[in-house]
Amino acid sequence: MVRAVLLLIGTISGTQADEYYDRFEILTATSPNAPRSTEWKPADGLALEISGMTWTSDGRLAVAIRKGEVWIIEGTESDSKEKVSYKQFASGLHEPLGIIEEDGSFLVAQRTEVTRLRDTNGDDIADEYFSAGSGWSVSGAYHGYTYGPERDGKGQLWITTNIDMGDHADNDAPWRGWGLTLNTDGSVLGRAAGMRSPSGMGVNIEGDMFYADQQGTWMPATPIHHLRTGTFYGNPSGLASQELENSLLRLSQEIPEKVLYPEALARLPELVPPAVWLPYNKVGRSATDIQVIDQNGAFGPFDGQLLVGEFTNVEVNRVFLEKVEGEYQGACFRFLDHFPSAVFRLAFSPQGSLYVGMTNRGWSSLGNRAYGLVRVRWNGKMPFEIKEMRAKPEGFELVFTEPVDPKTASNPKSYRMHSYTYLYSSAYGSDEWEKKDNPIIEAKPSDDGMSVYLKIDGLRPHFVHELHAEGVTNEDGLPLLHPSAYYTLNRIPAK
Repeated sequence: MVRAVLLLIGTISGTQADEYYDRFEILTATSPNAPRSTEWKPADGLALEISGMTWTSDGRLAVAIRKGEVWIIEGTESDSKEKVSYKQFASGLHEPLGIIEEDGSFLVAQRTEVTRLRDTNGDDIADEYFSAGSGWSVSGAYHGYTYGPERDGKGQLWITTNIDMGDHADNDAPWRGWGLTLNTDGSVLGRAAGMRSPSGMGVNIEGDMFYADQQGTWMPATPIHHLRTGTFYGNPSGLASQELENSLLRLSQEIPEKVLYPEALARLPELVPPAVWLPYNKVGRSATDIQVIDQNGAFGPFDGQLLVGEFTNVEVNRVFLEKVEGEYQGACFRFLDHFPSAVFRLAFSPQGSLYVGMTNRGWSSLGNRAYGLVRVRWNGKMPFEIKEMRAKPEGFELVFTEPVDPKTASNPKSYRMHSYTYLYSSAYGSDEWEKKDNPIIEAKPSDDGMSVYLKIDGLRPHFVHELHAEGVTNEDGLPLLHPSAYYTLNRIPAK
């Protein structure tokens, strides 16, 4: 097994994936009582609770932190803490929860606005703070967050807003729980509604925007949604804003309640299903950031897929998407777990390393530290995994990272599948409803052993199809690293 290495203390709890992905902890929580300065060392104890990450054009890591600052971190690709340095770039922001670099400046989303930060004299300290966009309500309510910004493949600059919770909540005020784009004059367009805690966005290789929400009221499980104009994602708390002049969404029917999700979709045309459901506690509990793997093989065999941060269970999970009849659907898989703090932001470096930014304050996670930054690299050894799960008219095709053993892969008893849906209601989350086994009728490996076709009995649209393939081994007799997959079958392909 490859051991994780820490710069500051101890070791990161190892898992099976550590045989293939090496972890290096750049930053960990220390004493919070040290003096503040623009130059900082980890031993000083400043709480770098990472809430946003982006790479600068000259290859440095810029991070936003929840206490309202932006820091530049250099030397992160080194394996020596002596070569890592930190400098404060900006301060005085209101809980920024995202950052991107463009046109030689940074854009950050704080609670009140999207702010452009510029360094005009090259000293790595922001001299100018300009408002690049505003217009949504701001309150002192718990969870009144603003996330982003992120640009999609069309150049649209997106933010998402949390619904207010707790004291001082006012979700009838403008744009709570909405997906907004910023106009060039700084005004906003309300493009999509129905969000609860849309804490992360990310663009796939095709340039389409996705966002992660979290299980809760009106959210039966954790969804990954394709973010686009005129769509409703389920939570009606902020729907008063559909009456505003710059709203591009108007619901045509009343909100159904206490009906199964397929029926809710049939009753309300603007309600769209997730591209992928992450079943509760099987693949995390509280999804956060989304990062596409586009590293030309430098991060393993999963280019084109999405990584999804997980707050409560301190994980990074994996999502495979495909288009069926023009709409996204796909499968989710466990990937990396046992991080030391809640995973909140993900970013790939120019060298193909994954950076995992963490923050735990005010929320609950299984991590034992308040914040941190971990670098993850693929070491070149191939994990035996289900790489893809593709829908077929009568079943699924599984694509593997290594050739399978034909004897185990062709045995239907090597697999188990059942399906279920959720109840759409104002309740906090949902049990799995209408559960039914889906017998494996046939398992047929390809000639090269890299895929298996499974003929399945009883496929159901708008149901999650949960697969377990514990009986499958590779040619060396090794089992799958993660033998379970969860496919959200919104549409059964016609051919």
